[in-house]
Amino acid sequence: MASLVPVTSDDRVSPHPHDEDGDPRSSSFSDDAAEETAGGTTTEAAPAGRARRRRKRKQLPLWQETILLLVVALTLAFVIKAFFLQAFYIPSESMVPGLQVNDRILVEKPSYWGDNGPERGDVVVFEDPGGWLGPAAAEGPSNPIAQVMSKIGLYPTGGHLVKRVIGLEGDVVSCCDEQGRILVNGQPLDEPYLADGLQCNGPEVNGCTADWETVEVPEGQMFVMGDNRAQSEDSAARICDPAVNTACTTGREFVDTDLVVGKVFAVVWPRSSWDWLERPATFADVPDPQ
Repeated sequence: MASLVPVTSDDRVSPHPHDEDGDPRSSSFSDDAAEETAGGTTTEAAPAGRARRRRKRKQLPLWQETILLLVVALTLAFVIKAFFLQAFYIPSESMVPGLQVNDRILVEKPSYWGDNGPERGDVVVFEDPGGWLGPAAAEGPSNPIAQVMSKIGLYPTGGHLVKRVIGLEGDVVSCCDEQGRILVNGQPLDEPYLADGLQCNGPEVNGCTADWETVEVPEGQMFVMGDNRAQSEDSAARICDPAVNTACTTGREFVDTDLVVGKVFAVVWPRSSWDWLERPATFADVPDPQ
């Protein structure tokens, strides 16, 4: 029968391996000198790595961070204004009832990128072709802060008009049929965005007796009208009528499409006027010019 041998301290299983001198290694051995990679190799540079992690990242002073953030914000504002979005306000009653005086509108630009241009029925903002606006409206904001904000698209700018596109290159616009409707290439327009009760959808002068017809809209130009036809300085107001003015020049009624800033797609202020603008379906029935 085998005898039991007492277990001495040298025979007990130690939780730590012993070195050559018999001293147990510290528990930090596995953390500091024996960190292993996924492949099992020892990483000797671990202490240095931990030292780098402990080193605090150098930060910019507050004033430098503020300037940097301001530069980034201004750059983004310039880019957004130049290529994507711009704010304007309605200064007159020419687009009533859809757009009221002092409404804030947003104009988007991507729709007209490349070879794309305005389409019939779009409400567009464009630069003054020359003499359409009075001096006060053309100047824009006078406050220095507002002037700076207008340059970066954060405040409405002056020198612009907002109208609805009625005719494009090659179109002939005329007024009016027996129901008082504007015609484009002979097709009458049912315009639900106009005020109710109008006798004439053209500039109302003695009912609908002021009949007129344009020449073909020249290449690269458009014929525009305000929705408030009786109070709008637009293309219809500039049609040359030799019977009234023998010195007038045909062509001043048209607007170069290169002057278009973009398409109005939303009213954003005041809250009671919030709305999305869409192209009216009536323009889809207009035939192509002959």
